[in-house]
Amino acid sequence: MSTQWKKAVPVLPSLDIRRSIDWCVQCLGFDEVYVAEGEYGIVERGELELHFWFTRDAQLPKASSCRIQVEGIDALHAECEKHGIVHPNGALGERPWKTREFAVLDPDGNLITFYEYVH
Repeated sequence: MSTQWKKAVPVLPSLDIRRSIDWCVQCLGFDEVYVAEGEYGIVERGELELHFWFTRDAQLPKASSCRIQVEGIDALHAECEKHGIVHPNGALGERPWKTREFAVLDPDGNLITFYEYVH
């Protein structure tokens, strides 16, 4: 029997779990699933989960990132623009690897890139 891969869950460092969870809820439309301040937090939107683990090292989030595939990237981009969270170097655009994408920074500096395949 072969292994069936089901899904991957990004786990990002956070300097403040409550702030990270609240930011995801308020700016990205996630639902809060779990919060243990100073330990761990989980949000979800549809089938996607995003997890955060607590760190005191402020450099870790600035060196962390993840990519999230979406459908309807224009609507998400408009939502993120409204909240002023689109990264200045991560504007919405087509990339040579056949995606349209843009990036945001969370309050701790984690880079989250949203992408949609161009057909």
